[in-house]
Amino acid sequence: MTRNRLTLLLMPLVMMALGFLDARAQTDARLTQYWAVPTYYNPGAVGETDFVRLRGGSRLQWIGIDNAPTTFIVTGDMPVKIGRKRIGVGVMFQQETAGLYTNITADLQAGYKINLFKGVLTAAINVGLLNEKFKGSEVFIPDDDDYHQSTDEAIPMHDVGGNALDLGVGAYYYHPKFWAGISLLHANNPTVTFTSDSQTATGGTSAEGTSAKNFEFTAPRTLYFMAGSNIPIKNTLFEVIPSMLVRSDFTFTTFDVTARVRYNKFLSAGLAYRYNDAVSAMIGVDIKGFFLGYSFDYPTTAIAKASSGSHEIFAGYSLKLDFSEKNKNKHKSIRLM
Repeated sequence: MTRNRLTLLLMPLVMMALGFLDARAQTDARLTQYWAVPTYYNPGAVGETDFVRLRGGSRLQWIGIDNAPTTFIVTGDMPVKIGRKRIGVGVMFQQETAGLYTNITADLQAGYKINLFKGVLTAAINVGLLNEKFKGSEVFIPDDDDYHQSTDEAIPMHDVGGNALDLGVGAYYYHPKFWAGISLLHANNPTVTFTSDSQTATGGTSAEGTSAKNFEFTAPRTLYFMAGSNIPIKNTLFEVIPSMLVRSDFTFTTFDVTARVRYNKFLSAGLAYRYNDAVSAMIGVDIKGFFLGYSFDYPTTAIAKASSGSHEIFAGYSLKLDFSEKNKNKHKSIRLM
């Protein structure tokens, strides 16, 4: 792809993310293996089981298209017992790059648990930092561009960045046979304001020859609903695991539906469909606390003419916690033996 064409590809992204108007862009990644990292979409999933659960992975979007989005995610959560009460705590880190644009999210999560109808209901909050960056110094607008001028004031020509407080809430119900949760991320509608200093046409560097331009990025409030279940197949070691994820920013709504089959809680495989976006195939392995999952998305839209698809891989480890009053691993004093 020539530099000229690359510029034209990136300009819509630039205009969407930065400008004098209050721009709103997608902040959260569209993960195919959303069920593997539930705390990414719902803080209420923290401490879902009696394990320290660590997961990390990456999503490579639209292979074949230069500067397409790339996402890296790490999550960790665990239950904590305080007296007779149990809470869940967790952390989440995300970095996504797309062209000259980068966003980083770092969150702390905490949830309060109550027993309800043979299951556990968790109400949780998410407190984090949203960091946005744009490499304005690498913007290139050719002189023969019919859409933009080289002095377009809506595009910063210097590297800019900023931070904002990012809040979220969620409720999550876990039952041995099913789970469901609803959450609202970016609940405070965080807005990152960038300030870029630009010189006047005379090239002056004095205070009188410098003007400040403000650019904004707003992460839209996004509502998520997740649900799934485990359905054992009688007299076999197989189980069917259907699940779904619905996402809405109150302007657009989309959803994923997934069907997986797992054998002996060890090997799983499945198919998924994301509305107006892609069909997916996935495979996963669970062994002695270790998890490894891979998925491939094939676009169902016109973008398939330019991309061969998207790849996603996650790995993790779960360590069992013992909340019993008697520690089975407790050693006796040799003087009492």
